[in-house]
Amino acid sequence: MTDQTRFLLSEADIPREWYNINADSPVPPAPVLHPQTREPVTPDFLSVIFPMEIILQEVSTERFIPIPDEVREIYKLWRPTPLIRAHRLEKALGTPAHIYYKNEGVSPVGSHKPNTAVAQAFYNKAAGVKALTTETGAGQWGSALSMACNFFDLDLEVYMVKVSYQQKPYRRMLMETFGAQVFASPTDRTQFGRSILAENPDSPGSLGIAISEAVEMAATSNGRKKYSLGSVLNHVLTHQTVIGEEALKQMDMAGEYPDVVIGCVGGGSNFAGIAYPFLRQNLREGQRTRLVAVEPQAAPSLTRGVYTFDYGDTAKMAPIVKMHTLGHDFVPPPIHAGGLRYHGMAPSLCALYDAGYLEAVAVPQKETFAAAVQFARTEGIIPAPESAHAIRAAIDEALDAREKGEKRVILFNLSGHGNFDMMAYQAYFSGQLENYTIPQEKLEQSLKDLPQVAVPG
Repeated sequence: MTDQTRFLLSEADIPREWYNINADSPVPPAPVLHPQTREPVTPDFLSVIFPMEIILQEVSTERFIPIPDEVREIYKLWRPTPLIRAHRLEKALGTPAHIYYKNEGVSPVGSHKPNTAVAQAFYNKAAGVKALTTETGAGQWGSALSMACNFFDLDLEVYMVKVSYQQKPYRRMLMETFGAQVFASPTDRTQFGRSILAENPDSPGSLGIAISEAVEMAATSNGRKKYSLGSVLNHVLTHQTVIGEEALKQMDMAGEYPDVVIGCVGGGSNFAGIAYPFLRQNLREGQRTRLVAVEPQAAPSLTRGVYTFDYGDTAKMAPIVKMHTLGHDFVPPPIHAGGLRYHGMAPSLCALYDAGYLEAVAVPQKETFAAAVQFARTEGIIPAPESAHAIRAAIDEALDAREKGEKRVILFNLSGHGNFDMMAYQAYFSGQLENYTIPQEKLEQSLKDLPQVAVPG
């Protein structure tokens, strides 16, 4: 089977359950705290912004959560996604490694994000919600939720980080095609947005600011609107595990098992989506697959952040969670991997990383785009800048295997295509992209306002 390129499942193979890492994680979850009282949050607090079914999934310890039939029916528009053996990339690298990638870019909006967007829209509609609010960085999440809300006849307000709003007009137009309203954050629509603009009228925005605006709009709507998040929280990561569950079957079809599984990380959803089912096999079946999360050097939450309690947003409205953080006040440079600019990281992923069950590496922007171009020229797919981080690490693994003369089976998640990201590629080809490393003093400054929390551990 070594000459086969595409490994395809049928619609009947679409997973019927999501996998919940809470059931098997050897690291107990840290409490989620109220942003004002700093006491553990109650369902009443969370119900202001989330429907009850989402809250129940967030705290569930069930190993598997059934996927509703209505969600699976919509999944059929693009799932199962192909697993592809990157023969041409392997040949170009001269490596004995076998490289596979799960192509989540085949979804209607070009990324993995609809896996959770459709589920969240379904649960909100079932709860009688009329409209959703959300934030988006690169625009992949906003696009996915726009499509999902359209399918379930929900209104949607998207607060798009201003620098991405300016860099990626076609993402904005895609969202508007599905009927969403899109605003460049910070805006003058919210109290918090106005406060940011008063301090800095030219603020480029950040995911933390955009989250604050979206949460504020939901929290002040008297229940008409709920908030929807595209990464970080446990229910989001759980919905994404359809990726890894399919990949397990497809690697079996290929007659191989990965030595290393790789994904880019901003909030953690696409990495967890492919990695958590393989982590389950490590924990329960004795497999020894390395799981590598790849982040940009310009926003290195895992590799340089502090593992502590911090606010999920800049305005201190979202719950306080324990995570690797650069500080909720951190405003990242306007790098072109807009989806990886979050100041924190998924708490479950951070706990597993801190305990040594996952690895992390930070890669520079220019080398990441070099890997993206090499991948495009060998495999024919232009990757999203976010996904290119995983490609960079996969190529580095393959080159390491070549140096050591060893066979290595590498699997990475191609979390989305880059067809709407051509301005980033233009900047790369014209030499305008720069590598950026956060000065230590700037990092220390952004970590000065962490919440003081009296919780052991």
